[in-house]
Amino acid sequence: MKRTDASRQVGLARALSKLGYCSRSEACSLIRAGHVRLNERLRLDPETPVHLEKDHIQVDGHTLRENQKIYLMLNKPRGIITTATDEKGRETVYKLLDKDCPWVAPVGRLDKASEGLLLLTNDSEWSARVLAPETHLEKTYHVQIAAIVNTVLLEKMRKGVLSAGDILRAKSALILRAGERNTWLEVVLDEGKNRHIRRMLTQLGIEVIRLVRVAIGPLALGELPKGSARQLTAEEKQAIDRAMESSQTAARWSKRRA
Repeated sequence: MKRTDASRQVGLARALSKLGYCSRSEACSLIRAGHVRLNERLRLDPETPVHLEKDHIQVDGHTLRENQKIYLMLNKPRGIITTATDEKGRETVYKLLDKDCPWVAPVGRLDKASEGLLLLTNDSEWSARVLAPETHLEKTYHVQIAAIVNTVLLEKMRKGVLSAGDILRAKSALILRAGERNTWLEVVLDEGKNRHIRRMLTQLGIEVIRLVRVAIGPLALGELPKGSARQLTAEEKQAIDRAMESSQTAARWSKRRA
């Protein structure tokens, strides 16, 4: 289907984000502070309509052009904030990236206490697809809990619990290994509500000791050192795309049968 002109029209702040210059919130600040011109005219409204293929955008006199798309994977350590800036001065994931790395945004979040695989990209449309509920892209976590697990708990996790109006459930939950006082679980989600696993287990009276995301779809964290980042290979990016398409197709067929 041929894309219409209207489909390429976005607000000015979003245009800066889509062009890989900065986040949308940072773009709003730049625009309101008078740093951005559109077709040689100063614009102060972040929602000013922009046609990405026709209009000319400048920030402090520098013309913006669409950057090459970048797809990174990062092994986030515990205690790091998944945000660009932090008002409390805490270390963020951006301090782990190379200084010459172009602007990228996290694809979703891992909370401060959580660890593991985090994607970052300047491709906002791809990021939105990865995060979209209808994509059903699986995320796999290894979770250490302060309890000895039985099949009753695993079944409750799969059936779901109610927390603050949300139904929180695991697509699958199994025991990886157990000690005398704690257990490591493998938990797979095909949806992602805020602090999903922690809230679910808290509702079941279980304390989470560690939570590590080890895979997103077919992409595994593997041996990437903690605190390190690298670009996805073309094959890894294509594998994620195929997984998203496959999940969406399966979901459509499931709805038709229902």
